[in-house]
Amino acid sequence: MRALRRVVVVGASLAGLRAAEALRRSGHAGELVLLGDEPHLPYDRPPLTKQILSDGWRPERTALPVPAWLDVTWRLGVAAGGLDVAARAVRLTDGTRLDYDGAVLATGARARPWPSPTPAGVHTIRGLDDATAVAEALPRAGRLLVVGAGFLGGEVASAARALGVAVTLVEPRALPLLAPTGPHVGRFVASLHQANGVDLRPGVGIRGFAADGRGELTGAELTDGTRVEADLAVLALGAEPNVEWLASAGLLVDAGLVCDENCRPLRADGQPAPDLVAAGDLTRWPHPLAGDELVSLGHWSNAVEQAHAAAQTLLRPEEAVAYRPVPSFWSDLYGVRMRAVGLPHLADTSEVVEHDGTKRRLVVTYHRDGQLVGALAANRTSRLAPYQTEIQRRLTDPRPLSLPA
Repeated sequence: MRALRRVVVVGASLAGLRAAEALRRSGHAGELVLLGDEPHLPYDRPPLTKQILSDGWRPERTALPVPAWLDVTWRLGVAAGGLDVAARAVRLTDGTRLDYDGAVLATGARARPWPSPTPAGVHTIRGLDDATAVAEALPRAGRLLVVGAGFLGGEVASAARALGVAVTLVEPRALPLLAPTGPHVGRFVASLHQANGVDLRPGVGIRGFAADGRGELTGAELTDGTRVEADLAVLALGAEPNVEWLASAGLLVDAGLVCDENCRPLRADGQPAPDLVAAGDLTRWPHPLAGDELVSLGHWSNAVEQAHAAAQTLLRPEEAVAYRPVPSFWSDLYGVRMRAVGLPHLADTSEVVEHDGTKRRLVVTYHRDGQLVGALAANRTSRLAPYQTEIQRRLTDPRPLSLPA
């Protein structure tokens, strides 16, 4: 194992904290610095659009436990402004510099913003402060406008309806969740929204927002020419990786930080950069299920698993094992627990295995070139185990297993 005097973890969210824990558990005894641009200690993000919005959670309940044995130096409320790979140093936006013997890059992603200024009352939700602001505004809202019917937008709509707030949900595609999960799930989720009183507007986008004389939101004009009233809006337009601070580092950036299968960032020449690993939402790396094309996974499970793999590579590069996870993610909509395994968005075909509208149950499998690449279940998560086993088996053994009919 490499004896590193100082390891700097850039990013104090889930991936950064799990990387720090993995480093200590694996024997790193040197200095450990955890750098974060937010003033908060690491917190869990899934509750931001669930318990914070509708269950009355106080922000402190989202805090991730920090073990007493972690022995970390915190640098919070200051962002990384640059990386000097040759000098092995992170430059901070306050003008200071952190030298390292090894570094974990885990700066995550941010909410994709609206391309022009918006009125007061238009929010995104990515961080704790975002969710707290929306939670405070929701009970006073006359009508909420949610732009984007993906997982985040759907959870915001669900939370608002649980509070009795009227909701308009605008989605440019023909169905919710169409890109990540396909039409079967899209139709299922659309029916959930409509059954719970959401004014779902598929196939249209936002042309612009309207405001009163005080600059406060009053509604929006849609691309079909109609206008919707709203005094609160949440933009759920996806995420953008936080890679701008790496612009002069000589690393390969392509819709994210490009890494090899061992979680090592690649230089512009395609070779791994020395003494660096990366984990979490900012990364893209080759995955066998995608034919070794680059994938990016903004899931909780990936942040945890990739952080552990990255820490092992940093400390024991000669023993590095390819990171080939079977991803999983979940969502809760109107009391329906949805969970997926694998990479459903890669599929060229999908098949409904089970559908019971009365019990709000659904099981869908996803295939690429005839091979299973994912499965999703709603209120039937126990059915996912054999599919997860088959996908895991495919990563090491091409022989298929017998799956349930």
